[in-house]
Amino acid sequence: MKALVTGGAGFIGSHLSERLLDQGAGVVSLDSFTDFYPRPLKERNLSGLIGRPGYSFVEGDIRDVNLAALLDGVTHVFHLAAQAGVRRSWGAEFEIYTQLNIDSTQRLLEGCVGRSIERLVYASSSSVYGDDVEIPMTELALPQPVSPYGVTKLAAEQLCYLYHVNFGVPTVSLRYFTVYGPRQRPDMGFHRFFSAIQAGKPLIQFGDGLQTRDFTYVADAAAATATAAVRGVPGRVYNIGGGARVSLREVFDLIARVSGRPVTIDQQGPQKGDMRDTYADTSRAQADLGFAPSVTLEEGLRQMWRWMEATRT
Repeated sequence: MKALVTGGAGFIGSHLSERLLDQGAGVVSLDSFTDFYPRPLKERNLSGLIGRPGYSFVEGDIRDVNLAALLDGVTHVFHLAAQAGVRRSWGAEFEIYTQLNIDSTQRLLEGCVGRSIERLVYASSSSVYGDDVEIPMTELALPQPVSPYGVTKLAAEQLCYLYHVNFGVPTVSLRYFTVYGPRQRPDMGFHRFFSAIQAGKPLIQFGDGLQTRDFTYVADAAAATATAAVRGVPGRVYNIGGGARVSLREVFDLIARVSGRPVTIDQQGPQKGDMRDTYADTSRAQADLGFAPSVTLEEGLRQMWRWMEATRT
């Protein structure tokens, strides 16, 4: 396997790149270092990758790079590059999301037309579902996103499907459910909660705290992604969840336990675009990919807490 990983300096992208190298693949990693969060954090993500045999890094934007040269000899594409974040996707910033999530995906897909790509794995999101679907969420449910971010992820997912149907690009889409673990982005919930604990500040709770999430440890997400490139059925979508659906209040209890520190709560109003509940039906991923999450939420939070303590500045 010679893999191209877009968004390779990011949270999931760096973990995936390490896994692919461990499996003997060659990896070309592409990242544009968007200013969504500080560049030094992404550079730290790459510290275990730079210099490894079979690994090369290219700094660039999918919309501008020479895709023909980048895709030369590539057998598998992992498209993780995107503008993340539900809460910042409203208003004037929506154009950034359409450019980085939709336009970039279309250009990458166009670049794969006519090439001997064995799989293109696209990183989608549970945000595509919205609130008007049954729990647990199945891939057959009608997606109705409640955030602009979710709209752009769904649009890119549909682009993957139409390039498969019309041009034979073997695309597989994975709907990640709240991935967490070491290197998690600083804007994401667990990172913010642990940072508040470290600073002796209250944890911000949006809404009543009864909203639930299905949390997926990053190693399990990376394993599913790598497997999807080999066993995923082209044209198909898969839920990737951790099987640990808990409320925000339960999360705070776990965070207090794994950190060994007291937790205080600053309750604020609900945020536009935040889904009420997520819970993945992963039976399709189990059947096709052999997917079985192996890390419990408490153990995953312990690993993340150790990492945040070790990297604290």
